[in-house]
Amino acid sequence: MSENEEGNAAEAEVEAGARKLHRLDPRSLRGIAHPLRMRLLTALRQDGPATASRLAEALGESSGATSYHLRQLAAHGFVEDDPERGKGRERWWKASVDGTLFDESLYSDPDPAVRGAADLYLHEHAAMHAQEVATWLGSQRDWPKEWRRSSDLSDFTLRLTAAQAYELNDKIHELIESYRDLEPAPGTEGAAQVRLHTHAFPRSTA
Repeated sequence: MSENEEGNAAEAEVEAGARKLHRLDPRSLRGIAHPLRMRLLTALRQDGPATASRLAEALGESSGATSYHLRQLAAHGFVEDDPERGKGRERWWKASVDGTLFDESLYSDPDPAVRGAADLYLHEHAAMHAQEVATWLGSQRDWPKEWRRSSDLSDFTLRLTAAQAYELNDKIHELIESYRDLEPAPGTEGAAQVRLHTHAFPRSTA
């Protein structure tokens, strides 16, 4: 299951195995639909707890900006304090959810502010994916040949109905999720975080 997956927004939070996923509603969407907030949440989810200062250094932002936007993320339930790490005035943050679920109805909400937030959210996700691919292409020579051989940059064109495309996406997500049970323990030699992006959309041939 990816960070951005269409779903039924009946409940704010759902459990997917051991994962906690946040279903976006109009209010929480507007709370996260900001480039820096999305980058902050991604950093906390991928790299673990951090302070506003550490995140500022990693993302090339001011600590004032990261601190403000972390508080906004907390107000909408995306991040929370990590009391086990905080000492004195040093405030540590951690992601409170493992992923977000995007409902297609947000894209056609009657409120133009919600539709605008949906546009920003989805376009920022696409931009983040492109940046991750560019980073890999620029650094792949630093990785062993086994990892270069294991990477993939492919695209396919199929002729499907909307129902078949939905079924295909569902099966791809199911296959990816099945590998969570196979994840080696943290620190296992030869293991690394692996990012998987899935993009599926119709194109006009007119």
